[in-house]
Amino acid sequence: MSDFSLLQNAGELPDAGNMRFGIIVTEWNRPITDALLKGALDALKACGVSESSISVRRVPGSFELVYGCSRMAQHGYTDAIIALGCVIRGDTPHFDYICSGTTEGLVHLNLEGKIPVINGVLTVNTEEQALERANRMNKGAEFAITAVKMVAYAHSFD
Repeated sequence: MSDFSLLQNAGELPDAGNMRFGIIVTEWNRPITDALLKGALDALKACGVSESSISVRRVPGSFELVYGCSRMAQHGYTDAIIALGCVIRGDTPHFDYICSGTTEGLVHLNLEGKIPVINGVLTVNTEEQALERANRMNKGAEFAITAVKMVAYAHSFD
């Protein structure tokens, strides 16, 4: 473990040294999703995951996360996938459709798939809220810690 404060507050974490993770991250709202990605990568490495055991791929937007996660899961190279994105409310109902479709798709992958898929999509009203969650609150690290715990949970049935 490192002195990474979020890890110290996350409770007991399983050894993640032999775990493999995929991260699918959106290009849309990139300053926010890059911060989420950095937090996730830092947390995984602090948990003992080697760089070679982390595969990062990009998709255009949050709706495309479902397809990206599905394709990565089909290849079987990862123990869990973290989907990182950000949808900021606008003046049209587009926000509602994207959030609903993305959530339903990720839920379906969890129900039908063999590995955990972590929903790391921020759904916020303003860019300021998104930046707060991605940077100060370090939600990317939280999503990574959730992935580590879910892999350990899944392996407990092996």
